[in-house]
Order: sequence, then structure tokens, then C-alpha cells
Amino acid sequence: MATTKLAEGVKLISENRRALMRYTIDERIEVGVVLVGSEVKSLRDGKMELGDAYAMVHGGNLVLLNAYIPPYAFATMIKHEEKRSRRLLAHRAEIDRLEGKIKQRGYTLVALSAYFKDGKVKVELGLARGKDTNDRREEIKKREGDREARAAIVRRYKS
Repeated sequence: MATTKLAEGVKLISENRRALMRYTIDERIEVGVVLVGSEVKSLRDGKMELGDAYAMVHGGNLVLLNAYIPPYAFATMIKHEEKRSRRLLAHRAEIDRLEGKIKQRGYTLVALSAYFKDGKVKVELGLARGKDTNDRREEIKKREGDREARAAIVRRYKS
């Protein structure tokens, strides 16, 4: 499985590997997230699930939906809702461009990963198109063929 290369000063919180299997990613976008304090504390513990997370443009704002951040155990005053919609921070021109692609070409904005970058929480969104079952089957066949070839090479070198 191809994992994301991380730059220096970047700490991975969560990664959505299932999205790479279900979708063809045409473009990747890095955006910031508006969070409350207890959410940040929970993220610092490395707790977040992006399995069904996606983004959409709602009222001129980019919004992240279905991202699960569990409640922070030691939060006293402000506790957050686990699967609330969270506003994403991007430039207006980029939001308008993404909205056009989503409406006209049938793309989906899928959350691929979440990470800390210089102390701020960032989410990597992928402008994605769904794979049909034939594409998935072809990818599985290719992956199994590559695996068998690597195993054959290893067996050859051992003998």
C-alpha cells in the first residue's frame, strides 16, 4: 500500500487508505480545519477516523463531514460533538474552482489524511472520481501479479 511521505515538522494523525481503493484521485489539496480545544487535544493523542469523511461546499464555505474525533477524556468545560461538520480553510478562488468541478464533472472531495504541520491541523483532500468494479478488479489483479513476481525473485535469490 502506498503511504504518504511526510516532510519534516509533520506528524500524521490519521490516513484514509480505503479512499485510495475506492476512488481515483486526480488532484490533492491541503486545507486547514477550524476546531475547538478539546478536539485538538484528542487529535494530539492521535485519535481520528477518516473512513467515511468527505468535504463539500455549503453556503460558500468548504465543510468536512463525517470525520470522527472522539471526545477528549479530560475535557471539562467545552466538550465537542464527535461527528459534527467542521469548517475547512481555503482561499475563495480555490473553493469556487472546486465547487465548479464538483457540480459539473461529478467529482467528490474525499478526506485522504489529517496531520499536524507546524502546530496546525491540516487535512489533505482528494478531488476524486469513483472506481467501478472493473477498475477495482484490474487493480487487484495487477497488485497480485506484482506480489507473485516479487516472491519469485526472492525465491530465485535464495536458491
